[in-house]
This record gives sequence, structure tokens and C-alpha cells, in this order.
Amino acid sequence: MAIKVIGAGFGRTGTGSLRFALERLGFDKCYHMSIIMDHPEKSRDWLNAKLKKQVDWDDIFDGYQATADWPSCAFYKELHEHYPDAKVILTVRDPDEWYRSTNETIYAMTKARNKIFAYLFPAARNMKRMITEIIWDGIFYGKFEDKAYAKKIFIDHIEEVKRTVPKKQLLIYEITQGWEPLCNFLSVPVPLGEPFPVINDSKSMKILLWKRILFSTIINLLILTIVATALILTIT
Repeated sequence: MAIKVIGAGFGRTGTGSLRFALERLGFDKCYHMSIIMDHPEKSRDWLNAKLKKQVDWDDIFDGYQATADWPSCAFYKELHEHYPDAKVILTVRDPDEWYRSTNETIYAMTKARNKIFAYLFPAARNMKRMITEIIWDGIFYGKFEDKAYAKKIFIDHIEEVKRTVPKKQLLIYEITQGWEPLCNFLSVPVPLGEPFPVINDSKSMKILLWKRILFSTIINLLILTIVATALILTIT
């Protein structure tokens, strides 16, 4: 199964809504950062891509027809070279709103993750490393907290995608535009009487991310408790 749609827009430009919209339109499944959050062992694939090691894109996207969000948007050129017939969707947003949303959600989550657990659990460690190396230290060169600089990177990325992808294969898209431009671009019918999926607004995203952190922390504490108890019983 080849990738038919490549999402080139940065995270927090409506990529969560785009994922659900694409899947509703039949481009199922759509590879999104949430997939890696549920399966952090997949981080290794993206670390290898960042390190320019040979990666098997067909294996990574086995069972998927579309991509959206980080980390795949950072490799949109490589993906379009590998899947030259795929259409590219560049989700865009007001740069100030994008920065505020990103800073308050995914950047805050990365900073808050407990370093102890990241070191104790290899999968969590690889995911933290992947996010840091590809996004914060890769795309933003460790300067995301410099708002003006981060916004420039965001704007420059948009312009680069416009220059790189052939116009016939590119849709510059704001989630607020709804179904029609998306469906026209993908040559699929507009779902009649069905509202466009709008998910992961900043407030909802904050709640979701902190729930994930809390759940992960509780699970890790339980594992540590079990291991510590087993060691104590062994010693005694």
C-alpha cells in the first residue's frame, strides 16, 4: 500500500483534524505523531531517518495511505521523492497563533517529561530523543523559545514547500476551510451533512497531553514498584 497523501504542515496547524478528515474520506490509515506516542518503539525509525541511515519507507508506512504532523512533515521531500504520485497538503495557520499553541502544548510536554523515566525505559528515551533531535534541535536548532526565530522557521518552511512541490500536487490548506477544498483536491465526494472534524484545539490538546504524561508516570511507577519489590524479596 503506497502513501497517497503527504502532510507537509508543522504540528499544531490542524494536523489532528486533517488526520481524521483524511481517514473519513477513505485515506485510511493516516500516520500521525499520536501513533508514535502509543508505540514509542517506532521512534527508532525516525531517528534513523534523521541520521541519514537507510530507512524502508514502505515498511514504516505499511498499512497507511496518508501522513500528517510530526515527524513525517520534516521529511516531506524524501517522502515525495519516494512516493512521487502522492498529493501534498500543506496545513497553514497564523504564525502567532501557531507559536502560542505549540509552545503551550507539545513543547511544554517535551520539557515536562520526567527525565528519570526517560532514562529507565528505552522506548520513552528514544521517543524523547526523536522529538528533540528532529523538531527542537533539528528544525528549530535549539532556539524554539526565541519566538521571532521560531516563527521565521515556520514561515520559511511554508515558502519552501511552495517552491518544492509541483503546484498541481499541492494544496495550501487551513482547517477552517472545511471539506470542500480538501475533497476537491483529493477528487472525492464531500460528506453531506457531516461537520468537519475539529479536534485538538489548544485547551483539549493540553488536557490530552497531560493525561498521557500522568498515565505514563503511573504505569512507570507501578513497574518500578514491582521490580523493586521483586528485588527485595530476592535479597531477603
